Amino acid sequence: MSFNKKRPAQPSRTHPTRNLTDLKRGESGILDRLDLPEEDARRLMEMGFLPGHSVTPAHSAPGGDPRVFQVDGSEVALRRETAIRLILR
Repeated sequence: MSFNKKRPAQPSRTHPTRNLTDLKRGESGILDRLDLPEEDARRLMEMGFLPGHSVTPAHSAPGGDPRVFQVDGSEVALRRETAIRLILR
């Protein structure tokens, strides 16, 4: 008599995607990519949001949107709908 042993389920090896909105004030993250239309991504890259650069959240408006991020020596305010599309490593 033979039995088929089921293998235990393997844990997922993929990491959940993190974006700028996941960072807490004072915590920094390294930008991986900008999931935005080319024109919008180009404008943000001109302001310093380049892959490989460190981004640190600063203060935010009373309602939480927009939020200010420090990047490349500047402070830039981004709305949540934009910040959520800037993906971290």
